[in-house]
Amino acid sequence: MELSRLPNPIRGTILWIGLLLARLGLVSERRIRRMTDLAWPRIITGLSRMSKSAVDVAMVGIAVGPAAIAGLGFAGPFWAIAFVVGGGMATGTIALVSQRYGAEAFDKLGQAVRSSVFTATIGTLPIVAVLWLFPSELIGLLTDDTAAIEQGAAYLRVVALGIPFAALNLVGGRVLIGADDAWTPMVLRAGGALANIAINAVLIFGLGMGVVGAALGTVLANVAVMVAFTVGLLNGGLPIIGQFPVTVSPWGRYVHLETIRDLIKISTPVMARNSVWTGARFPLMAFLALFGSHVVAAYVIAERIWGLMNTPGWGFGLATSSLVGQSIGEGDMDEAEQWSHDIVKVSVATYAIGAAIVFIFTEPIVHLFLEESEATAETLAVAIPLTYAACIAVVTRGITGTYAGALDAAGDTSWTFYAYVIGMFGFTVPIVYIGATTALGIWGLYLSFFGQSLIPGLVNYYRFSTGKWKVVSEQYRPETGAVAD
Repeated sequence: MELSRLPNPIRGTILWIGLLLARLGLVSERRIRRMTDLAWPRIITGLSRMSKSAVDVAMVGIAVGPAAIAGLGFAGPFWAIAFVVGGGMATGTIALVSQRYGAEAFDKLGQAVRSSVFTATIGTLPIVAVLWLFPSELIGLLTDDTAAIEQGAAYLRVVALGIPFAALNLVGGRVLIGADDAWTPMVLRAGGALANIAINAVLIFGLGMGVVGAALGTVLANVAVMVAFTVGLLNGGLPIIGQFPVTVSPWGRYVHLETIRDLIKISTPVMARNSVWTGARFPLMAFLALFGSHVVAAYVIAERIWGLMNTPGWGFGLATSSLVGQSIGEGDMDEAEQWSHDIVKVSVATYAIGAAIVFIFTEPIVHLFLEESEATAETLAVAIPLTYAACIAVVTRGITGTYAGALDAAGDTSWTFYAYVIGMFGFTVPIVYIGATTALGIWGLYLSFFGQSLIPGLVNYYRFSTGKWKVVSEQYRPETGAVAD
């Protein structure tokens, strides 16, 4: 199926923005067309997943109230551990797969996938055990609000079962994106997200299961998507979905020490980087609790809207990783650099347009999460200005994610880790605490969004501009080959 021939508003909008920049002489039209075909399916995947997350919050907010939203907020950092491990392994996977795909070293591609699956599975099982056994104690570390603890613990115990499946889904998606196929992960994961919404609606409203229904829907959807990825990679495709660009044999080594070492070397800084964001969430939520549960709920709502606005980065960052990685595999470092610069320009422009639209319609969007009443008035009064701040701050995510994708493709993942450490622990968490304990107040929350966007963007851009990532990439470039796995 030709992605470029598929009419859809997301692809059309990105291409229109890119071609406008090309007419101004700022980017290459050739690169923009290829990048668009790779990026837009991933953006739709992100929109589907983040929409699911936002709908979860809205459903429990309407069905139960602000306490349930706060509970989901406190459980969120623990659930995010799945994406620390899975996202780290997935970055190692796309780096190895895209370079081997570009160099036609197909004999080594399957080994990278098998080792990624093994490492991601082993890495997540202990996390599941801890979250299942001690959900109330863990939520209680962040707040003393009894209602929020009850809601958060009920959600966390069940959703923990989905962590290994969520991690493996990230790995499966990166395998295909690294081989120039973003269409299939989009279909599978977007389909899973839509199914998740439907299941949640039945469980939350039909069966009255509240936050437990939201958690169970997440688990079931992740299992279904994981099964689809597995069957497709083993058989080379799926009915209706079509052919996969690569086929992976299950009959081979999973514990391949050389490959696992490469995966860990690339993935560890990324896991550390992701753990910075996730780890920072724990003190962040604890400091938010000092404002009161109504502010926690408001912040969770603003973050879900931020997440929707941030979905262009899903496509642009991974498109950059794939295209830069392939250019590195071909030995064309100048082309790899130009890919990065062109994509970041389109990314920033896309973020700016999306944020402007949300800024204009902020109030009606926020009211989708909570029905206006005396009980929700305090939460809504905080959520609306927080969303305005998020709209302004999110634009610089276009720089952060794109250059991080380029550095990840080269295997130069340490500096992207430093960027998040500085942004989260050097700015975001301290400014929230200062806001909670001084006259700065709610302004600390407004400013916190910039710690997640502007500061990491500046650090990633600095590292990329030095060109040292080109030297780092030499450690991971494969020998060429042509044997199928």
